[in-house]
Amino acid sequence: MSGWLSVGMVAVPLLGALLLLVAGDALRPVLRVYGMAVSGVTLGLAVVMVAMFDYGQAARPQFTVDVAWIPGLDLRFQLGVDGISLPLVALTALLTFLCFAYLGWGGGAGPGQLLRPRAGGARPRALVFTLLVLEVGMIGTFLALDLLLFFVFFEIVLVPMYFLIAIWGGERRRAAAIKFILYTLLGSVVMLLGLLLIWAQAGTLDIVALAQGHGAGMSRAVQVVAFVAVGLGLAVKTPMWPLHTWLPDAHTEAPTVGSVLLAGVLLKMGTYGFARIAIPVLPEGAAAVAPWLGALAVVGIVYGALACLAQRDLKRMIAYSSVGHMGFVLLGFATLTPTGINGALFANIAHGLITGLLFFLAGAIKDRYHTADIPSLGGGMLATLPRLGAVLTFAAIASLGLPGLAGFWGEMLALFGAFQPAESLPRGLFLTFMVIGGLGAVLTAAYFLVMLSLVTHGAPAAAGGAVPVGVPGPGAGGGGVVGRLSATLPEAPDERPVHPLPEARDERLVHPLPEAPDERPVHALPAAAGPPGMADIRRHELVAWVPLIGLILLFGLWPGLLLSLTTPAVQILLGALP
Repeated sequence: MSGWLSVGMVAVPLLGALLLLVAGDALRPVLRVYGMAVSGVTLGLAVVMVAMFDYGQAARPQFTVDVAWIPGLDLRFQLGVDGISLPLVALTALLTFLCFAYLGWGGGAGPGQLLRPRAGGARPRALVFTLLVLEVGMIGTFLALDLLLFFVFFEIVLVPMYFLIAIWGGERRRAAAIKFILYTLLGSVVMLLGLLLIWAQAGTLDIVALAQGHGAGMSRAVQVVAFVAVGLGLAVKTPMWPLHTWLPDAHTEAPTVGSVLLAGVLLKMGTYGFARIAIPVLPEGAAAVAPWLGALAVVGIVYGALACLAQRDLKRMIAYSSVGHMGFVLLGFATLTPTGINGALFANIAHGLITGLLFFLAGAIKDRYHTADIPSLGGGMLATLPRLGAVLTFAAIASLGLPGLAGFWGEMLALFGAFQPAESLPRGLFLTFMVIGGLGAVLTAAYFLVMLSLVTHGAPAAAGGAVPVGVPGPGAGGGGVVGRLSATLPEAPDERPVHPLPEARDERLVHPLPEAPDERPVHALPAAAGPPGMADIRRHELVAWVPLIGLILLFGLWPGLLLSLTTPAVQILLGALP
């Protein structure tokens, strides 16, 4: 009876997108609110689903639909949610609605909004259509209970995200979009081969039946091959080092809402696949590959942090931080323990909230300063734009894992899971992973604190004022945040030897002339309220950011709200691990 909720979650954005094709001209005057209305209905259905969910039975699928899809091939249209997928469905509906609110709230013509004129045309109807189709694929992926249906929804998101980057992105958008589509399509081909191998060996595509069978009908060798194939496809989307290279370019060139949904939802589709398919369906394969997965995860943690320290572009730095954060998620999965996998699932949600907020902030900063280059921002944001600087500080310390905020719990539990991995795994190796992961956490704090010192603190010289002509600017220290931090240090004293002047024979030399004054022009620094025309937080930004800030605080102070939901499902998921 309640299966209509699952169908409605997919049908509402799909019908909304189709209506734009049929009656696009009639809807053009109301495009600003149309996307908010359609995604708002979807969010309302998600709220009803969360309210009606039976939390005492979180391990079993609820709101299920199971109807024949292609009877000749015994393919079925199966949807449902459990304790693992429910938070991700709600997160997807929320972030999509907040993106539409960001685009359309108020007049809809402000910086970064739907109706804002841009080179090549704003194309608002196409943008709303693209985002609605993207929502169909994202929500469908988390609801699907059939392997082939999962793959179909998994692939649907690639096309709208490609156009989102290629049409509304930055100067190098075409190259970034092509790189994104090539990487993800190649990964999907390998994953499809793994899914077909599972179907051929197990004789069913039913994810629930396969998970309950825990690899029944498949030998260990088959499970290892299938896990590697499926895992590679999921690792590209996650992304896992060294398959991550499409991500920084895609994030840097994508529009603000594209970056928010890419980081907040699309990356989670890859990690969700490990929890929904790879680990429960292929337990022996998971146990065999787990040490390799853990090793690649911790390399990604450290690599992502070091790459962040070398970045000049704010969006690119946040993108590389996702490589590190997803490394903690993969490390949690690799432990094959309830603690580690619960930490991975918690980190999934926390990363979606925090990094979604960070990309909203990066877009707002770029709209104001017309650049995301950290040296060009000039520092002093807490003086010029105090509210924006305060929210950026909050998001950064949440992402570095400050206790009491959502970013702390997932990474801490993943490291704790590595301290005591599953019995079949080598504990000494995973203790090494834990130490390396802890080092990565320290580096994460380092690059965020350095970024804040350069953007939010100091004198706001480059925000609109300048220094005397001929004096080196704030970026004179070289590339990367470390090089730019060194530019702020005092100059070393001149220690060359001083030779005495010859004895004066002329009275005029005894009393030297006064030094000529420095007549280089000096431009005044901006006032504390910021340069003329540069507003602090705008109304549509406030609407989009406040819910994320509230949830980051809620899950940071009350982690049991999520952990109590995922724990029963994780215990079932691990039921037959060796």
